[in-house]
Amino acid sequence: MVNAARNEAEAVASYAALSMAAGRARQELPARAEHCARRIGGRVVIVDGWGNLLAASYPLSDRESRGLASRPGIMAALAGTASVDVRTSTIGGVEYLSVSAPVGEQGQPQGAVWLTVPTRMVHERVRHVWLLLAAGGLGVLIAVAAAGFAFACWAARPIRQLERATRALGAGGSFAPVPVTKGPPEVRRLAAAFNHTAARLAHLLASQRAFAGEASHQLKTPLAALRLRLENLQPHVAARARGTLKAALTETDRLARMVEVLLAMARLEENVATPAPVDIGEICAERHRSWLPMFQQQNVSLVLFAGSVGQVLAVPGAVEQILDNLLSNALRHSPAGATVTVELRLNPPARRALRDGRPCQVDLHVTDEGPGMTAEQRARAFDRFWRAPGAPKGGTGLGLALVQRLAHASGGEAMLQAAATGGLDAVISLPSASPPESVGSSDSSGSRPRERPALPA
Repeated sequence: MVNAARNEAEAVASYAALSMAAGRARQELPARAEHCARRIGGRVVIVDGWGNLLAASYPLSDRESRGLASRPGIMAALAGTASVDVRTSTIGGVEYLSVSAPVGEQGQPQGAVWLTVPTRMVHERVRHVWLLLAAGGLGVLIAVAAAGFAFACWAARPIRQLERATRALGAGGSFAPVPVTKGPPEVRRLAAAFNHTAARLAHLLASQRAFAGEASHQLKTPLAALRLRLENLQPHVAARARGTLKAALTETDRLARMVEVLLAMARLEENVATPAPVDIGEICAERHRSWLPMFQQQNVSLVLFAGSVGQVLAVPGAVEQILDNLLSNALRHSPAGATVTVELRLNPPARRALRDGRPCQVDLHVTDEGPGMTAEQRARAFDRFWRAPGAPKGGTGLGLALVQRLAHASGGEAMLQAAATGGLDAVISLPSASPPESVGSSDSSGSRPRERPALPA
């Protein structure tokens, strides 16, 4: 724009010099000034060597005409120097472009040409270019986003198939191979590795399932036959050998219990059942009635405190097996005249200012008055086949391991604590099936739920 305005000023100056030399300046220059002003969209002023107005493309007052010679651009042109000036407003916006050029030979100016061009057109062109750049950039971003989305969908489709296959395999569903011909090379290699691993895992699970089913028949029948044969030998065994026969019967019973527990653990690992609501109070009362004659036979008291704790979430049959194993261990380690206590306690979550939606926990305590365990022994008690030093004969070392597995499968926890009576306190924590505000009947002081009458031996 500056170059175009300078060229126009020089062209008008050359024309003005010719007109002034021919003596036709007053006749020709006004039309030339108006024509140039229309072409450039601005204003044109032509003065003589003394600063007097010769022609203007717009009307000027007498005061403005007399003040032309004092304008910086015209003064510079009358001195023989062309100038370019950009005038700005007080708020920083460009208003117009001013260009001046001398008329006549350099060093002997005969007048001056002064052009002013508004810069609104430049601003409009700049804004137009910025809009084009923004539209082009937005178009490029949209194109890149579309291409990236298409690529992401192409790359993520086999990953989603892998996710669905993994979730189905983890939920115990049948194994279905995923395609290995889609997606990036890394995803295809991952799909191939998953298919191999899943096929191997399915084969191992099928082998374990077949072993559990076959062992259930192949081991129970010989053990039952062995015990029957040993019992049939009892009338024909000398008195001095009956102790050995009794020990053989005891070991046979121990082996049968071990087989039962191992098969139960195998079935538990094979079929992960979904926890369901069960009435733990009723189960405790039923197992209390079943075990009470055995405790009375050993002269051990069995007391039940079944509080109003509602239902808990547990794998079907898990609470019964947990109680049977814990009561069996407690009876085995309790001396004559001791007391074994079964107690249910409600363990609500810590109260907060806002409503707490976490479920309550119901703690099942089985406490005995036996020799107890050290902290190190309690830490190892849930290991398979581990037995405490000095433990009575007849155990398999698998009961507590099965208890822990059943508790974890039900979403709970199993732990051993030192009892206040000197024995062991086995605690099974299970999630409540009822919301916190509807479980139990705790008062505002946070006391324990209202309990049913104890059922002593």
